[in-house]
Amino acid sequence: MPSILVVDDEKVVQESLRRWFGDYGYEVEVATDGKEALARLVERSFDIMLADIRMPGMDGLELLDRVKEGAPTTVVIIMTGYATVDYAVRALKRGAWDFVKKPFDPDDLSRLVEKALEHRGLVAENIQLKQSLAEVSDFGDIVGESSGIKKTLELVRTVASTDSTVLILGESGTGKELIARAVHAASPRRYMPIVPVSCGALPDSLMESELFGHEKGAFTGAQYRRKGKLELADGGTLFLDEIGEISKKTQVDLLRVLEDHTFTRLGGQQSIHTDFRVIAATHRNLEEMVREGTFRQDLFYRLNVVTIPVPPLREREGDVPLLAMHFLRCLSNQMSRRFEEIEPEAMRRLCAHQWPGNVRELENALERALVVGVPPVILAKDLPLTAPGSAGVAPPPGATSLASMEKLHIQRVLDEHGGNVSRAARELEIDRVTLYNKIKKYDLKRG
Repeated sequence: MPSILVVDDEKVVQESLRRWFGDYGYEVEVATDGKEALARLVERSFDIMLADIRMPGMDGLELLDRVKEGAPTTVVIIMTGYATVDYAVRALKRGAWDFVKKPFDPDDLSRLVEKALEHRGLVAENIQLKQSLAEVSDFGDIVGESSGIKKTLELVRTVASTDSTVLILGESGTGKELIARAVHAASPRRYMPIVPVSCGALPDSLMESELFGHEKGAFTGAQYRRKGKLELADGGTLFLDEIGEISKKTQVDLLRVLEDHTFTRLGGQQSIHTDFRVIAATHRNLEEMVREGTFRQDLFYRLNVVTIPVPPLREREGDVPLLAMHFLRCLSNQMSRRFEEIEPEAMRRLCAHQWPGNVRELENALERALVVGVPPVILAKDLPLTAPGSAGVAPPPGATSLASMEKLHIQRVLDEHGGNVSRAARELEIDRVTLYNKIKKYDLKRG
């Protein structure tokens, strides 16, 4: 039921508006002056406030300022006499939604209140959206307390408010895309999309269409017009992931667009202007590539305006336990397996591992542990890692997929039991037939 607070020192106005809107199903309360109105707002919220401009003590303009500060979703309509219309105009400039002149027609006032309620809904929705975006801007997906990750996030906060091009540097699996999304989410462009382009995933012929789009009939199979990533990023952010993988031809095409933000679709004649911010990321040493002649120097300078280094996990002292528990909670929900904790020995092994695959490898290790483990606790034997200083099979660099980790773990258990399938199957908590199938699938050795 919509709620209205009527603020007027005239009893006849209070009662007439209470009866009129009450008959239409509104919940109506009255206040004699601004001080009483503010006291009511402390007790509860109102959708609409109808406030007289001239009242003893606090006038309508001061009340408006206090309401806008303390109850921003309450829509204020000012009631004024003919002699005080100039005050009403001042009220509009200070945030009032509209004003009505006394004496007013009840039907006209009802229509005005209905429109004000629609406006109030939009205001509340906008505030909620901004709060949600503010939460995203707090970098909730980036977990860590180490000095390295804190420095990275300080840089994110510094550059986010600008429109400068950002180059994110870091090894594979360190979370460069998360950093890019954090920059975008904290920037003035956060209300528009961030459009990712995986530069190493497509050949030149497809990359050109991916970036610039194409017109119908531009090439065989182009049956309709398609907007490219440059056009889709208009107003937002273009994220060029693994920029070091693009070819020389694509480097030339991209450089031209970055200089004037103008391009033409494949098969088209119309020049299209688009406004986007550029964030690029790579695990390659672009300066070395420039010296070798595999990356254009002018494109490097265009991209290397502000650099954000992302530290590898082995340099983020103390972050492994935080990340491990974060992944445990997230993966438990995703997989509907109720794991609650990681045993101390398992956590010790996680902290001792060097993590050549960085955060991505840690996440995959936890996922594998949730697959083979038994709730509610992750045990050391569930992890695809060997104890520090002990013999066994340790995952080599790049062995971060679930299948590769499963292979390594099964081989380690077989080795520990001298190739005895029965004992190994019991420890793995699978039957012997399943284990035989795994041995055949992964070509494992039995002793």
